[in-house]
Amino acid sequence: MRLAAAFLAFALAVLTVVVSRPAMAGPYEDALAKFTTESYADTDEGLGLLATSGNPLAVDIVEALADGRLLFNADAKTVYVKKADGSLIDAATGQPATGVDEAALKPVRANNRVRRAIEAASGALSLMNPDPAKRLAAAQAVFKSRDAAARPALETALSRESDPQVKAALASARAAIVLNDSASPEADRIAAVDTIAGAGNQDALALLQNVPADAPAGVKTAAASAVASIQHSLAIWDVAQNIWYGLSLGSVLLLAAIGLAITFGVMGVINMAHGEMVMLGAYVTFMVQEAIRTYDPGLFDASLIIAIPIAFLVTGLIGVVIERTVIRFLYGRPLETLLATWGISLILQQAIRTAFGPTNREVGAPSWMSGAFEIGHLSITYGRLWIIVFAGLVFLALLGTLRLTRIGLEMRAVTQNRRMAASMGIRTNWVDAMTFGLGSGIAGMAGVALSQIDNVSPNLGQSYIIDSFLVVVFGGVGNLWGTLVGAMSLGVANKLLEPYAGAVLGKIALLVIVILFIQKRPRGLFALKGRAIEA
Repeated sequence: MRLAAAFLAFALAVLTVVVSRPAMAGPYEDALAKFTTESYADTDEGLGLLATSGNPLAVDIVEALADGRLLFNADAKTVYVKKADGSLIDAATGQPATGVDEAALKPVRANNRVRRAIEAASGALSLMNPDPAKRLAAAQAVFKSRDAAARPALETALSRESDPQVKAALASARAAIVLNDSASPEADRIAAVDTIAGAGNQDALALLQNVPADAPAGVKTAAASAVASIQHSLAIWDVAQNIWYGLSLGSVLLLAAIGLAITFGVMGVINMAHGEMVMLGAYVTFMVQEAIRTYDPGLFDASLIIAIPIAFLVTGLIGVVIERTVIRFLYGRPLETLLATWGISLILQQAIRTAFGPTNREVGAPSWMSGAFEIGHLSITYGRLWIIVFAGLVFLALLGTLRLTRIGLEMRAVTQNRRMAASMGIRTNWVDAMTFGLGSGIAGMAGVALSQIDNVSPNLGQSYIIDSFLVVVFGGVGNLWGTLVGAMSLGVANKLLEPYAGAVLGKIALLVIVILFIQKRPRGLFALKGRAIEA
């Protein structure tokens, strides 16, 4: 028992000594001590210690110093943060401070050198922010600034980083600093060139094209080789980006032309009011969104989904009315249908100007159509992506209607041989009305999509009517697959020509190519076959 009691007394004595010993000061505590000396040099050094301390309170200290809210007591060697309400926080613990003699406190002063150190410390602390997005943004900022003062913080952040994307950005930022540091060994600077070249973007290209003049020959040679490699890679990505833009444009042209394809193919009517059906669909979208904003703002993200069937029904009914009241009296006279539908287009435009005014109307984008993502160096916006998906769904739905329904069978019969179809009991007048209404309804749905990428104004349809006819004639009148191939081909060709010829000359060149193609193949890429056509 005596032995056990003696051992217990010894353990208590050791514990008392350990507890009574002052804690070992770390970088954070050393930094706070530097703020109590009234020396600008010590304050600068303290900021450097804060940046690499890893203490979560460091951000508040730097912000307080930047705002003039960091106070210290020179005698007690204590530092405090003054909050907006006037209360004090003990900088060492982050807890509210009580019983402090505020008359003995002085603000930590800052000069230009300290202010630069504050900016560097803020950036360095951002490198260790818990949010990966903020760490990535900080690394990219250091890459652009190439501030050598951030190198210690970069080294610390790089050793702790686990996110692959952020780690690559940190490595590139460190390499940018090393490349521009004349004191770094040549081998390290060449390795930095390889690291920067791995990014392969425009920022990396600009950095490697501006290697310091005093860099060793080996560094300059490595940079020149990396520049050539990046330029070749970016050229390939530029082509891919233009193809993506072309597919986006092609999907827009498909939406605008697909309704015209069946109308022109089945009825032989040159409908110059087709663009106004697109415009009406866009205005229906605007009205739906206005109603949702007024009565139920929570449904805004579903506004386009709600607008699609409404736009189809409204423009489809208007199409049926136009066919029953005007078009049906002009069959077999294409020039007169052209003039009549052109007049209708002017009437519809003026009606919209009267009702809504001549200025553009705002149609908002739902949250699921906002933003973008990247694949390599290819930037893909969600809005364009969803329009491509929507165009594909409309195409498949129309194809299914023509192939799998009775009205589709009758439309194909009328397309191939109107007289034979009539002799078999098909009501060709009814088919004409439904076809015109279907084409107009699809144009209205196209307007819903186009409201997201173009100005909603009375002139919206005029921007697409000529291109729509061009797609229909190039792909083959009345052939849906021809319309799909024609829209995508013209869209991609247009975007590939633009970088070399410009937007206007590129479109003119494309028009000339299509005219020459039609000279050789008058029926387009995919010509319909039927007894009436073959006759």
